[in-house]
Amino acid sequence: MRPRAVHNANRREAVKVCTAADPNYASMGLKCDEYPFASTYEGSVQSIYEPSKPKNNFSALAINGTENGAGGTQLAKYYANNRIIDGPSDEFYVVIVP
Repeated sequence: MRPRAVHNANRREAVKVCTAADPNYASMGLKCDEYPFASTYEGSVQSIYEPSKPKNNFSALAINGTENGAGGTQLAKYYANNRIIDGPSDEFYVVIVP
């Protein structure tokens, strides 16, 4: 899969989870948030193009659409500021800080 195709497939799979939880979430101003990020190869469909990886190894939840958009903007800035493009030299780790 090419990077954009992976991103789109990750997003579609996450949206299935949000829709199953509440088919009307979008009408309430909510957006489907997912982790790992849809923009990464570790997203919700990773097991499709890496069969050795576990299936359904992601989470998705409908959250405030404005806040979700702000998070996406911050992630895009991180990618741009750190020249995260694509490929083996562009790996990064996410550290959760309480």
